[in-house]
Amino acid sequence: MAGSEPVQKARLAKAEETEDRRLVEAAQQDRARFVDVYERYFELVYAYIARRVRDRATTEDLTSEVFRKALANLDRFKWTGAPFGAWLVRIASNLIADRAKRESKETTGVDEPSLTAGLRPHDEARAPESQQLQLEEAERRAWVIRMVDELPEDQRRVVRMRFAEERSINDIAAALGRSEGAVKQLQLRAFQNLRAKLDIK
Repeated sequence: MAGSEPVQKARLAKAEETEDRRLVEAAQQDRARFVDVYERYFELVYAYIARRVRDRATTEDLTSEVFRKALANLDRFKWTGAPFGAWLVRIASNLIADRAKRESKETTGVDEPSLTAGLRPHDEARAPESQQLQLEEAERRAWVIRMVDELPEDQRRVVRMRFAEERSINDIAAALGRSEGAVKQLQLRAFQNLRAKLDIK
């Protein structure tokens, strides 16, 4: 039985790779099918960017830009053994680096190469193992976002405001018109629900 878990994981990974390939190849043949690719990878890309940007509007803009670039360059994508998600993560990483470079120029008024030389961690030269780790991290965050989305509305709002927007209990209580104790209870129930979902997994 001990050896069956790695076998199951390998089979699952192979099945997911086959599904990814099917979706991407269908979108390469018919651009209207790109919506399926978008739906499959939206949470992954959003979670990856949200972890690094921490501004909701910018995260949404960059996520849209990733998929716009992916669609524009879809014909150039070739299967090399790396997951399609890693390609999207690399696009996201480059967009984040470009944004940092632009902001640096706006702040200093100087285009200093040394400020941005190390800001593209997922360029072609980057080791595949590092890309895989970044992809796995983004997948974990995407899964958490999905679980939070399934919480009751009041719990979901508290979790988002507390952790995505990094607001205090006092601030959330004022925004929702509730007592701090009520907000703490909602947060506790949200964690209990998430823990139950983790146990099911």
